[in-house]
Amino acid sequence: MTSSQQRAELHRQIWQIANEVRGSVDGWDFKQYVLGTLFYRFISENFASYIEGGDESVNYATLPDSVITDDIKDDAIKTKGYFIYPSQLFATIAKDAHRNENLNTDLAAIFKAIEGSANGYPSEPDIKGLFADFDTTSNRLGNTVADKNTRLSAVLKGVAWLKLEQFADNQIDLFGDAYEYLISNYAANAGKSGGEFFTPQSVSKLIAQIAMHKQETVNKIYDPAAGSGSLLLQAKKHFDNHIIEDGFFGQEINHTTYNLARMNMFLHNINYDKFNIVLGNTLLNPHFKDDKPFDAIVSNPPYSVKWIGSDDPTLINDERFAPAGVLAPKSKADFAFVLHALNYLSSKGRAAIVCFPGIFYRGGAEKKIREYLIDNNYVESVISLAPNLFFGTTISVNILVLSKHKTDNKTQFIDASQLFRSETNTNILTEANIEQIMQLFDSKADAEYLAVSIDNSAIATNDYNLSVSAYVKAEDTREVIDITTLNAELKITVTKINQLRADIDTIIAEIEA
Repeated sequence: MTSSQQRAELHRQIWQIANEVRGSVDGWDFKQYVLGTLFYRFISENFASYIEGGDESVNYATLPDSVITDDIKDDAIKTKGYFIYPSQLFATIAKDAHRNENLNTDLAAIFKAIEGSANGYPSEPDIKGLFADFDTTSNRLGNTVADKNTRLSAVLKGVAWLKLEQFADNQIDLFGDAYEYLISNYAANAGKSGGEFFTPQSVSKLIAQIAMHKQETVNKIYDPAAGSGSLLLQAKKHFDNHIIEDGFFGQEINHTTYNLARMNMFLHNINYDKFNIVLGNTLLNPHFKDDKPFDAIVSNPPYSVKWIGSDDPTLINDERFAPAGVLAPKSKADFAFVLHALNYLSSKGRAAIVCFPGIFYRGGAEKKIREYLIDNNYVESVISLAPNLFFGTTISVNILVLSKHKTDNKTQFIDASQLFRSETNTNILTEANIEQIMQLFDSKADAEYLAVSIDNSAIATNDYNLSVSAYVKAEDTREVIDITTLNAELKITVTKINQLRADIDTIIAEIEA
């Protein structure tokens, strides 16, 4: 199957499942059940494939649980991070789901057993709670056990029917595409109050390429506001595995999204020992202090989210914020995430961060932070993207690129606001758009209406304004009017009007005679 065929099949089947299942199930909850089931299918197939080891004579699903010895289980958990008995496999459960009167409790027990298999092993923190949002006993599925089982069976059957072949052979980012599709159709309003917007795959791709640009290897890659892990995974997708030496790191404050991020790692064949996604508040309880610095940082932090800021007097002494001499405003934590990323960035690395445009021109504390960034030559580029790229918001966001190894004292500004393809409900960045932006970013050459590099001293005299529109002249697309030609046309028109009036006067005089 081609990528477009796989995507169309995925969307068709999800829509079909929605029609059968949703009913009283809210779109956001429905998303959790579909993605949780996709994950259950994946780890089942992945685990069975591992046990079979390419031996076509072995069919793990048909084996009795009794043949599994403690040594087999121990070795498997040490390698894969978890264990699934043949009777617990997705295919086994899905096959008879419609006849299973205990389906909801059986699933709950299986999920608990899979998570529990990692207890006492190094993989425990990566496995624990993975199925927490897949509540098989929730009244959202129905008021009776029969109703719950009917909906769960429909989801299992729907996902089982998906012609996905081997997950590793898919031409599309299956999980990411399903997530994006479900977000756009059922959950566009989710997370808005917290300033959280899912990063579309095309934008994730651009950000990953910027962060990894011209780095032959990176020690590790980090996202301080990891979300579902899409930004981290784009780095894996577009670069050889060996280029990221020590794996993928991230922190996420939302428990549901944190679970999705960990699922997403497994779904992309990133083993538990190659990722470390943690739950917590990045600004107030940052992890990975002992793991920094990072050669590549990618992030789409929540826009203008509130934080404690100056109400906590100890924060001004935090090594992340102290160098700037001021904290991000309490009502707008955007620059707090930026300074956090800068602190975690290595001397050879690069950070690419999606930012709300307002932080680049507002005064007060945000101006002070811009002064710090420019005076210390940390800003490599500011890229203005097209509007309406993100689900749930139409604003035109920017990408702030930070670097600690610049060789000049200039900052590049790129106006990519006209580089997009318009689709039904949103705009997207095409491969050609991404390539053009990367060429501009790489060359640092001025390009009329698109890119310009400005001396930091000039930025300082311009009130440390980092808005792209302040430096890149917008193309005047208005029609050019030739005044000489216009005047000649007017003279002809006036002559015709005067002749017409004379003719009318003559006709009136003849009528009155």
